[in-house]
Amino acid sequence: MIALAFVALGLVAFAGQPDKDGKNTTSVKVNVQESTIKWHATKVTGEHFGNVQLESGDITIQGNALAGGQFTVDMSTLIVTDLDGEYKTKLEGHLKSDDFFSTEKNKTALLKIKTVSAIQGAKPGSDNYMIVADLTIKGITKEITFPAMVVINKEKIIANVSFKINRAAFDIRYGSRSFFEGLGDKAIDDDFNLKVRLVANR
Repeated sequence: MIALAFVALGLVAFAGQPDKDGKNTTSVKVNVQESTIKWHATKVTGEHFGNVQLESGDITIQGNALAGGQFTVDMSTLIVTDLDGEYKTKLEGHLKSDDFFSTEKNKTALLKIKTVSAIQGAKPGSDNYMIVADLTIKGITKEITFPAMVVINKEKIIANVSFKINRAAFDIRYGSRSFFEGLGDKAIDDDFNLKVRLVANR
């Protein structure tokens, strides 16, 4: 049902080392307190919302452009924000169980950027990079592609990303039509949405 997720940026590079084009490549640590990851999952009978916390992350830049990064998400911090009391506690426990993210066995999820391409002609305030990354959930790694809006200035690097993840690709089967027939109104959609904001102070 929901999400992780997850997110981190990173092609490993040596801070301050010039690349082959003469531009400096720098790795900047993400401020996990200022960064947020929000998830949204849907099912036949409704929807749920929540958060999960970034454990660590690094953003790599070349000159004044995004070059890569890597991010680790602490799945044990997954919470539900649209419920209270017993229902909230029950759903959070279910999501952390082996039916979903198995957080005792797989405490973290990882996003590692493989390639970054600037979106030509991108307008201010819109997505300006296309990213290809390896996403690892429950020990399973899949390649995903998504757009991102990244602002880089002298003081901060801010990345805003919104994309969908197919949980079935990571063998999260509970309530999935991809694995079970005749679920009726008990079916949970395979796709869940992640809205990520990453902040790194230079």
